[in-house]
Amino acid sequence: MRALVTGGAGFVGKHLRRHLEAMGDEVVSVDRTDGPNLLDADGFARLVRDVRPEAVYHLGGQSDVGGSWSAPLDTFRANAEGTLNVLQACVHGGVGRVLVISSADVFGRVQLAELPLREDAPLRPVSPYAASKIAADYLGLQAWQGYRLEVIRVRAFNHLGPGQTNRFVAPALAERIALNELEGREVVPVGNLTPRRDFTDVRDVARAYRLLVEHGEPGEAYNVCSGRDIAISELADRLVEMALRPMRLEEDPGLQRPVDVPVLRGDFTKLHKATNWEPDIDLDQTLADILDEWRQAVGVRPPTA
Repeated sequence: MRALVTGGAGFVGKHLRRHLEAMGDEVVSVDRTDGPNLLDADGFARLVRDVRPEAVYHLGGQSDVGGSWSAPLDTFRANAEGTLNVLQACVHGGVGRVLVISSADVFGRVQLAELPLREDAPLRPVSPYAASKIAADYLGLQAWQGYRLEVIRVRAFNHLGPGQTNRFVAPALAERIALNELEGREVVPVGNLTPRRDFTDVRDVARAYRLLVEHGEPGEAYNVCSGRDIAISELADRLVEMALRPMRLEEDPGLQRPVDVPVLRGDFTKLHKATNWEPDIDLDQTLADILDEWRQAVGVRPPTA
């Protein structure tokens, strides 16, 4: 299968490209530094005509939830207008299937009685980022309803793994722990520890995306998640337990977001029924891989056996 990946140099994009290539697909990727900007509608349309992909994985956009508060317009343009340009290029370029990546943030504040969240749960965005992803999600639905472009929509819950930037919680904590190991410090500054999130390893996420392109129903939305939630405090505790020296967590008000959704936990039953997918990689293995990556990055030498 010939696949075009937007956001191909990003965290998920890199893992997805590797997975697609391992499965024998021919992959072309674009990102902010290589290829037309998603806001360049004509340029992206030319790319689609030139590449003639059978499937497009649309991962490109602005993914920083916290940063969306200070740049709401830029966030909306990147995620909504950018998605519109991708979809229009696919409509007119004869693309067979398009995977539009939305986010579990679209569900917003939920009550415990509503968990786990299914795809038909109400959408109640809290952040500018979440509102922009709802727009992208519904543009995908409109492309199917209005143009019969075979769009599959993904509500991706939190994912993590090697290669994620330190703007996100697990790699940020891993970097601080690795630096503490290097410099002999014991305090690990943290933001809000009370939110609970549903985390999935990015390598499992990449596998789910390809399966959805193969087996997903056009126009439908699918949760990609683990079906389990964990408090950020427990995530931090697990990383601290892996540290090479004793450490302790200390809350830093400067690291807190303006608004944090208290809890998110998804239900991937619909995805499993369509593709037989389920998460495979254990969270502790994922955290160990992230911490080892940051140790390498800052120059920590692991102890010899």
